Amino acid sequence: MSFDCKTFAIIGGDKRQLYCARQIADDGYEVILGGFDKVLSMRGVSVLSEIEAIEKSDAVILPLPCVDKDGYIPSAFSDKKISIKELEPYLCTKRIFCGMKDKLLSFTKLLNPLMINDYYEREDFVLANAYVTAEGAISIAMEKFEGTLNGAKILVCGFGRIGKALVTLLKGFNPDLTVSARKPQDLTAIRIAGAKAVHTRELLTLDKFDIIFSTVPSMIFECDLMAKIATDALLIDLASAKGSVDYEAAKRLGIDAIHALSLPGKSAPKTAGKIIKDTVYTILEEEHR
Repeated sequence: MSFDCKTFAIIGGDKRQLYCARQIADDGYEVILGGFDKVLSMRGVSVLSEIEAIEKSDAVILPLPCVDKDGYIPSAFSDKKISIKELEPYLCTKRIFCGMKDKLLSFTKLLNPLMINDYYEREDFVLANAYVTAEGAISIAMEKFEGTLNGAKILVCGFGRIGKALVTLLKGFNPDLTVSARKPQDLTAIRIAGAKAVHTRELLTLDKFDIIFSTVPSMIFECDLMAKIATDALLIDLASAKGSVDYEAAKRLGIDAIHALSLPGKSAPKTAGKIIKDTVYTILEEEHR
């Protein structure tokens, strides 16, 4: 596989980016890490300052999300803050691959949006990531739930990408599985998949569930609904940002509620790094067809 980009700079990130770097290097490309001061050496990969890495590269890969709310690139392997503003003059002539492009553009004026590819916007990336997230969520359930998933009464709230992935993976454990959704076509698809279907507005008898996975991207488990959950149940919230659970209410009611954010980077960074690499390659391949 050969692209016009021969040298990739990977700036900031976590273990996902380290695995991504190793895998790209194994494919025969030059890879330079920036923002990885704590990484002393890595086979086949150079470690330089952020500016040096960018200057020597044909393309730059930024993490997901590419910047935080203050305009700094997340960098788990560096003690210093990496400001996108400081790197902007060096990035403006480079191909950029990142997650959440709009966040990046909100902090910069020099970057050309046409030179930036958002891998997080792509369906192939999101679907692959959904399965990694679902597997990570199930790992949490297996660790925290004091019983077996086989025969457990499990509720999955939401039937989007992560919800679908959870249903597919959970079926292998033979639980008593219920899935909530709002759209009639989703309720039908849930039944076809072999699970019980319930409309989200009819989530009233929650005390029968041992484990609840919430994938709904809005507040759904408020105090009134939380009061209907058994105190020995496990609630795993997979919704991003503020989540879908009233955590103060959960604490008052003695419910074990876990906000499981960024699971791909925590539970399966090697696979998550490969998903980033594969998506970048796919974008480059599409440009040469």
